[in-house]
Amino acid sequence: MADAEQRRRRFLAVTLVLLALVLAAAGLAAGSDGWSPAAAWQLAWSPDGPLIVGQIRAPRTLGAWLTGALFGLAGAIAQGLFRNPLADPYLLGSASGASLGVVLVLGGSALTGHAIGLATADAVSRLGLVGAAFLGALGGVSLTVALARGAQQTVRLLLAGVIVGVVLGAASDMVTTLAPDALRGKQAFLVGSTGFLGWDSCWVLLAGLVVAGPVSWRLARALDALTLGEESAISLGLSLTRVRVVLIVALALATGLAVSQAGLVAFVGLVAPHLVRRFAPSAHGYLLLASAGMGGALLLGADVLARSLVAPQELPVGVLTAVLGGCYLLWLLHRRRFA
Repeated sequence: MADAEQRRRRFLAVTLVLLALVLAAAGLAAGSDGWSPAAAWQLAWSPDGPLIVGQIRAPRTLGAWLTGALFGLAGAIAQGLFRNPLADPYLLGSASGASLGVVLVLGGSALTGHAIGLATADAVSRLGLVGAAFLGALGGVSLTVALARGAQQTVRLLLAGVIVGVVLGAASDMVTTLAPDALRGKQAFLVGSTGFLGWDSCWVLLAGLVVAGPVSWRLARALDALTLGEESAISLGLSLTRVRVVLIVALALATGLAVSQAGLVAFVGLVAPHLVRRFAPSAHGYLLLASAGMGGALLLGADVLARSLVAPQELPVGVLTAVLGGCYLLWLLHRRRFA
C-alpha cells in the first residue's frame, strides 16, 4: 500500500512538471488572436518577436504560474491550519483588505480629479495599486488577528475573519459610493487579471514563494499533528500559538502578494489542495509543495483559456477560475451524494 502511494505521488509530481512546461509553451503561443502555434512560429521570426514574446507573453506566463502557486500554497496552509477542507486563502480578511486598499487609491485619485484607470495606469499608479493591495491584505489579516486576541483559538480566528471581511467590504462600498469613478477599477480588480504581470511582478512573486514555501514546509509536521486535534498536538510538545502565528504570516504573505499582482482570483487556493489530496493523499510536507504546483498549473491553464476562448477579446481570468472551480465543487458534491 505504501509503495502504491509513493508511486502516485511521484506520478503526480512528474505530471505537474510536464503540465507546467506544456502550459508554458501554450502561454507563449497565446496572443491577441488566441492560441495559435502557427502564428507563434511566424512571430518568432518577425522583428517584433523578441519584444512581444520576451517582454509581454513570457512574464505573463511565468507570473500566472507563480501567482497560482502562491494561491495553492496559501490554500493548503489555510486548510491545514483550520482543519477544514473548505478553507481558502481569503478566510482571514485579506481579500476585503486588499479590495479596500485598491479602492482607496482609486477613489482618492478620483476625488482629487485625477482618476486612475487600470487599463491605462502608468508605472507609478501601478506601483501604487500593487502596494495598496498588498498593504490592505496584510492589514486585513492583522486586524483579524487583533480582533481574535491572538492566534490561540481557531474558532475565534474564523469568526473574526468573517467580521473583518464584512466591515472592510462595507467600507469599500462606501468609498465607491462617494467616488463612483473608482467602481470600474474596483470591478477590474475583483474579477482578477493576469494582463498586468511583468518581469518586476515575477520577481516579487518569486521572492514571496521562496520565503513562504520553505517556512510553511518546515512546519508541515506541525500541520500533521494539528489534524489529530489540538490536545494531541500539545501533547506532542508543539507550541500552537507560535505555530499558528508563523503559519498566518506565511498565509498572509502568499495571499497578499498574489492578490496585489493579479487581483482576487477565485477558487484556485480552494481547489488546488483538493485535487492533490484526491490524486495523491499524503502528509502536509508533500501536500504543500504539490498544491503550489497544482495551483500554478490551474491558473496558467485558465490564463491560456481566457486569452483564447473569445479572441481577440479576453475573458477575466478570475471569472473563468470561478466558473471552473464552482463546476468542480458541484460535481464533487453530486458524486458524494450518490456515492
